[in-house]
Amino acid sequence: MTSTATLAGRTVHRIGYGAMQLERLHTDREAAIALLRHAFDRGVDHVDTAQFYGDGFVNGVLRAALRRDDDVLVATKVGGEPNPTGPVPLRLAQRPEQLRASVEANLTSLRLDRLPLVNLRRAEVGPGLIAEGDQVVDLDDQLAVLTGLRDAGKVGAIGLSNVTLSDLRRALPVGIACVQNSYSLVSRGSEDLLDLCTTEDIAWVPYFPLGGAFPGLPKVTDEPAVRAAAQALQVTPAQVGLAWLLAHTATTHLIPGTADLAHLEANLAVGGITLDAATLAALDAVPSRSGNTTTR
Repeated sequence: MTSTATLAGRTVHRIGYGAMQLERLHTDREAAIALLRHAFDRGVDHVDTAQFYGDGFVNGVLRAALRRDDDVLVATKVGGEPNPTGPVPLRLAQRPEQLRASVEANLTSLRLDRLPLVNLRRAEVGPGLIAEGDQVVDLDDQLAVLTGLRDAGKVGAIGLSNVTLSDLRRALPVGIACVQNSYSLVSRGSEDLLDLCTTEDIAWVPYFPLGGAFPGLPKVTDEPAVRAAAQALQVTPAQVGLAWLLAHTATTHLIPGTADLAHLEANLAVGGITLDAATLAALDAVPSRSGNTTTR
């Protein structure tokens, strides 16, 4: 595995597991459980999930895979809800009563009395769904719900997802454990926000860590500097992209997702990759080619 860092008051390995991809195994629940068990046996102690992943399927698999003696930090997400019959299987659920219901749904499906870490997925800016109408909700109103649930013992720590620099500044007084934003070597529009997280000792948990999540967006693995580093180190371009994130700041935690055992092993092996100064300089020189959507 890799080095450790603090997340929600816990010391965990910096390579965790993003459970969303387990939806791909919805026809083979036992395989999904076995994949998670293998991850835990290999030392993974941070899992990122949500009730709206697979309309509860992923949380059910996680509940079945966890054992009493597993010391795994479970991070959940609110701000969306399942929409299985819609054109997109997810719709926004930003209103305070929806956030409260989502916390309760996660507690029920995971069979927990307390969610160790809950990330609020905002919807002011892309990528992904943008809030309209009654889904445009003030951040303070959302944080009031989550802090109330934290005070009641149902939530351990609060994180933010898909937020702007001003969002984070506003939220600092309530105590923020982590920030999850779209971020990669080729999409570094959140650098100012990352700097604030580093200053405030807030964990940085990038999603879309290899870019290319939407058509037309650049992919880390297409970069010549990344491919050259991979060839020199005899690893894959994807592993180089993930290793750069770990090297970029010590507060970064990765949550790469996969439904494939070999891919899981490749992700975990990133913890053993060392990028020397020359390689880091070459990678740092790769231009960021996405809009600075989260800094304002």
